[in-house]
Amino acid sequence: MKEDSRNRVTCRGDWKTKPMPGRHEDFVLARSFSEAEMDALRRGHIPRGMEDKWFWYMEGSTLWAHRSWTGHCIYRIDFKEDNKHAVTVNRDPEQYKCTSIEEDIMTLNKLLNRWAQTPYDHYNAWLEETYDNLQKAGKV
Repeated sequence: MKEDSRNRVTCRGDWKTKPMPGRHEDFVLARSFSEAEMDALRRGHIPRGMEDKWFWYMEGSTLWAHRSWTGHCIYRIDFKEDNKHAVTVNRDPEQYKCTSIEEDIMTLNKLLNRWAQTPYDHYNAWLEETYDNLQKAGKV
C-alpha cells in the first residue's frame, strides 16, 4: 500500500527543487505562530494538482518554499524564538517578478496563514491567489 503523503513530514527530496539564487534580498518578518501552526508548517506540503503552486518543507528551523512547477526557491524563512524571523526572498527577475519587500511581507503572511491551516486547502489558496493577481492587474 502506497504511503499517503498527507500523513508524513515532507522533505527536500520529495519534489524537484532549485537553490536560492545569488540575487536575493533579506528582511525580517515579525509575527508569532501557535504550536499547532508550527506543527502544520513543519509537516510541509507536496503539491497534489496543477493549481497547487507551492512545495514547502522544513529543515531544522528553516522553511524552504519553492514554486511547484519550476522548483525555484522563492522564500527561505529562518524561524526565531523572538518571533523576528529572518526571510530571504528570490530577486532573480527570471524566476520571481516581485521587487517590493512590503508586497513580499503581505504575500508571505497570506501564504503562511494558509499553510498553517490543518488541513491545507490548496484549491482555495489557488482561488485566493488568482483573485489577488487579478486585483493587482486591475481586472476586478
